[in-house]
Amino acid sequence: GKRRERTFGKTAALLPAAASCTDSSDDETSPRDKQQKNSKGSSDFCVKNIKQAEFGLLDVEEMPALMALRKRAQGEKPLAGAKIVGCTHITAQTAVLMETLGALGAQCRWAACNIYSTLNEVAAALAESGFPVFAWKGESEDDFWWCIDRCVNVEGWQPNMILDDGGDLTHWIYKKYPNMFKKIKGIVEESVTGVHRLYQLSKAGKLCVPAMNVNDSVTKQKFDNLYCCRESILDGLKRTTDMMFGGKQVVVCGYGEVGKGCCAALKAMGSIVYVTEIDPICALQACMDGFRLVKLNEVIRQVDIVITCTGNKNVVTREHLDRMKNSCIVCNMGHSNTEIDVASLRTPELTWERVRSQVDHVIWPDGKRIVLLAEGRLLNLSCSTVPTFVLSITATTQALALIELYNAPEGRYKQDVYLLPKKMGNHAPTAFCSCLLGWEGALGRAGHWHSWEGALGRAGHWHSWEGPLGRAGHWHSWEGALGPAQGLSASCCSPVPPVESRGCLRVQGCPVGSVPGMGPHPCQQLPQQSPLLGTLWAEWAFGGSWAF
Repeated sequence: GKRRERTFGKTAALLPAAASCTDSSDDETSPRDKQQKNSKGSSDFCVKNIKQAEFGLLDVEEMPALMALRKRAQGEKPLAGAKIVGCTHITAQTAVLMETLGALGAQCRWAACNIYSTLNEVAAALAESGFPVFAWKGESEDDFWWCIDRCVNVEGWQPNMILDDGGDLTHWIYKKYPNMFKKIKGIVEESVTGVHRLYQLSKAGKLCVPAMNVNDSVTKQKFDNLYCCRESILDGLKRTTDMMFGGKQVVVCGYGEVGKGCCAALKAMGSIVYVTEIDPICALQACMDGFRLVKLNEVIRQVDIVITCTGNKNVVTREHLDRMKNSCIVCNMGHSNTEIDVASLRTPELTWERVRSQVDHVIWPDGKRIVLLAEGRLLNLSCSTVPTFVLSITATTQALALIELYNAPEGRYKQDVYLLPKKMGNHAPTAFCSCLLGWEGALGRAGHWHSWEGALGRAGHWHSWEGPLGRAGHWHSWEGALGPAQGLSASCCSPVPPVESRGCLRVQGCPVGSVPGMGPHPCQQLPQQSPLLGTLWAEWAFGGSWAF
């Protein structure tokens, strides 16, 4: 379609500080046509501008799990001899992952899995550090495949491990260099789109090496997919549209973990949220969470925002786009850029107007327009940022998967798709708990998952504890501030020393007594109640708070 560029006189002040280091002349020349060298004289990279390296040396502090893994395994070098080719989003968090892999003994070459998500200054910093990186923000389709090829096709270097996000790197090697799989030990895949492609290869009998499915690991599903999207969806929409969410009608296509995060965030901001879903389990979850389950055709004319989160293709078709209301915002939170049929909008009768970075107005002949964000690509990484804390969990899981596949004895993994062993998957959450909550302090040590020792005392089993309320031989038997109890038959009315109770008339044997205007304390009306109920009533009467 036709494209009109709109420019404003003083937009530079609105750009991030890092963008100020970009030469205007650099934007006119493709990085492929420039000869650049880092301070060591190496030219084995292709980035937007190597001069931006100093702006990419960011201090990433919220990655404790990855730092713990690096500290623990650096002496052992579990990836010594590994030659890893990666295709992921190139952000500051990815830079820490690459440095960690290097510290563990691996050699890395990297390309971007998304043409808009690369942070140019981070890519420049990696190139300056000696990592062969081939990526810049705003690549063309041809640039995208050229960068992947430069990572793979290099004289004197052949990968033996693949770290992929979306399956494009794996697809390219299968298509162009199938003989490379003779030396490749395994594939680690992060996204649902790439995992689907791996399962298709496996089903057809064409998967040549073992593959690790990181996307379906608990750490990726429950942390990255859910919490990361819950925060970044709002950030991306705010940065691109400056809209207010309250009262807006939103339809979210897909109620997986990504969809759950998006729905929760928008609902909390006051939006009216509809959900489309074909999986009956996820559909029922949406209903139980209070969202109205609809078909897209039923609400497409009335909603203000359409968000895709399925990992599928052609979820929003040209027919849907034609029926949308004026100024409807359309965006994608899935990996692939095919969830929205953007190709169908590139026709002569439609006009494309670029109103700001990553924001296009697509205008129909009758004057109706829709607001398309990031040309249908991943919204949060194309238009905003994502929480470092959450991405650290995924990065740690990826590193562990690489270590597992690379060091696995021959025969452990067949030519199939596997989930990360649960024991390894627990490493990242444990490291985070240790950093944030003091796992060996406030929460205590665990010799077994249901046996702990911490701020509430010691336990030999999960339902046996000793803490500020006293000792217990079983969960319903305790001795604490309200007196001793011997099992379920005990009442909260165990004798205690006299105390002054706020607003309570003291009665013999009961720490609470009668409350003026409310009659006798419930423990006098409910005989043989459990200590837990008595504790809750005591909290209510005294206005105190138990520090569990």
